[in-house]
Amino acid sequence: MADRVSASIMIGGALDASAFAELAELIAAERLAVEWDGDPFEPEHRIDGEPLRLFAHEVAGGRFEEIEDWCIMHRVPFVRWCGGYSGQWGPERVVATGDGKAVSYAVTEDDEVVISRSAITAVGSLDAIFAHFDTAEFVVPALVVADAGAAAPALPSTDGAHHVQ
Repeated sequence: MADRVSASIMIGGALDASAFAELAELIAAERLAVEWDGDPFEPEHRIDGEPLRLFAHEVAGGRFEEIEDWCIMHRVPFVRWCGGYSGQWGPERVVATGDGKAVSYAVTEDDEVVISRSAITAVGSLDAIFAHFDTAEFVVPALVVADAGAAAPALPSTDGAHHVQ
């Protein structure tokens, strides 16, 4: 049996209705809830103007593998946290900004980003250390679902431009 821990995920970005339906099916298959020990997710739980926040206990490997892989493939931003499993792995935050890849960061059980002495040595400067924290603390945008016939809404970006996901 796989090692299991508590985990949560925040998903954002712009999706059309059919992509959201696909994502909702993956979420239902994982039996994720809208809060710790809360009601199972239903598509109507999505709140306009907010990212989708989902939670579960007893998550194999601390990862929502199919959901995360789907998000990476579709360039949908997310941040996933999982608790550590003694002797196997420490708590982690995985950040996917929508660029097609995900990066793992060491965190505490309270989801506070930490950095090891060896990582400090590797990055080499105080500015690089702060950049590490900045990228680890990515803020997931709201999850916007466009009607199937409508154009996808533009999302603000850090460069001031608007991008369609």
